[in-house]
Amino acid sequence: MRPAMKTDPATTATAQIRPVTGCQQWSVRMMLKFALLALVFSGLPGALPAQAPPTPAPAAPAGPPANAVVAGIPVNYDESKVGTYTLPDALKLDNGKRVKNAKTWVEKRRPEMLEIFEAQQFGRAPGRPADESFEVTDKGTPALDGKALRKQVTIHLLKDPAAPVIHLLLYTPAAATKPAPVLFSISFTAVSSAVVDPGITPETIWNPKTNTRVPAGASRFFRPTNIVPLLDAGIGYATYYYGDVDPDYPEGFSHGIRAWYLKPGQTERGPEDWGSIAAWAWGMSRVEDYLETDPSVDAKRVAIHGISRLGKTVMWAGASDPRFAAVIASCSGEGGAALSRRDYGETIAHLTAPSRYPYQFALNYAHWAGFPDRAPMDANLLVALIAPRPLLLQTGNTDYWSDPKGEFLAEVAAGPVYRLLRKDPLDTDVWPAAKQPILHDLAYYMHEGGHGMVPSDWDIYLEFLKAHLHPQQ
Repeated sequence: MRPAMKTDPATTATAQIRPVTGCQQWSVRMMLKFALLALVFSGLPGALPAQAPPTPAPAAPAGPPANAVVAGIPVNYDESKVGTYTLPDALKLDNGKRVKNAKTWVEKRRPEMLEIFEAQQFGRAPGRPADESFEVTDKGTPALDGKALRKQVTIHLLKDPAAPVIHLLLYTPAAATKPAPVLFSISFTAVSSAVVDPGITPETIWNPKTNTRVPAGASRFFRPTNIVPLLDAGIGYATYYYGDVDPDYPEGFSHGIRAWYLKPGQTERGPEDWGSIAAWAWGMSRVEDYLETDPSVDAKRVAIHGISRLGKTVMWAGASDPRFAAVIASCSGEGGAALSRRDYGETIAHLTAPSRYPYQFALNYAHWAGFPDRAPMDANLLVALIAPRPLLLQTGNTDYWSDPKGEFLAEVAAGPVYRLLRKDPLDTDVWPAAKQPILHDLAYYMHEGGHGMVPSDWDIYLEFLKAHLHPQQ
């Protein structure tokens, strides 16, 4: 059996095969990481000039690489080798009984599923901190040629001034006469680099090489987002830098919020303790705490958005915090919306290999590396936890690593839950071609291209947000 194989549940393994251990050098790991993120953000709408040049007809997409190996683990890109599998049933209680109504779903099955993901994948995050407080340092300055009112808020997570704080950037439409809906996008970079606006207070980001915070400055990898189309549609925009809550590298643990929740005498994480993804999602909930206090925002109409590992983050934030009204997850892949039991692209074994991202998940998650068919959870359950709220999965047809078909099939499998709650699922099990959106309560869109966003995705986002947030026009 290959270490990453997603086997048929009927198959019994005789021995657990673990991924190759050993750490890669920091420079190589971070070079690959930032090169990937550069590709992710090169398609953001802010990267476009005011008028984009004509785009030539796309060439036929190249096929996936052959004989690929990541972290010493083979990668399958052959559909004929995906294998058969049986997914866990979102509408079957742990006692074997069927879920037949919304009441049973809300009171019994949904809590069971949340418990599984907390214990086995993301880890257990604490609740709202008792000493959380909000410091509004920019109280509504006109910005972006008068189209927006800008606020900057420091969210103090704990009473101790040395604890991590969130620097929140918020824009609401200047023309709004009522509290506005908001797209809240978690960011890979500081808020001062997220939008072109000289009035934003300069902030810092983590430097993994020195394990210190450094001025954000201009970035080769992250381009500002053009939020004017959102504002014109009557939708606000909020963002925060994920590193404010937890640095995105193992050595940064002592600087993140999770270190502040260690028990006395504890020096290492327990098997169910929260990983970085749960911490970033927890930070998103703390932003929602603030938005509930802001009279310019309709906190019941906040959609969340993230890309790649932050796509995983918004999947878990949407699943674990029902206050969020809608979710847009871009290329969340394995550990997000892609089915783990489908042996295609990245696997749990790749994610949790010591040289890659085990710190982002509960330690228990690595137990399922090589044996996802034995896991009590899969992505169809994660999608179902967002029900009945709208969910858009945005993928790319050449993002083989993230398995765009696996994301589609997870939504198909979650459809019965949406149907039970009288919402509109995909209503098809036929994987659509690129550039053929399905915009129901469960929504799916695949652009022509790879990982992350391309400019045309923004139009799909706006259509989805207008349909479900009902902004004031």
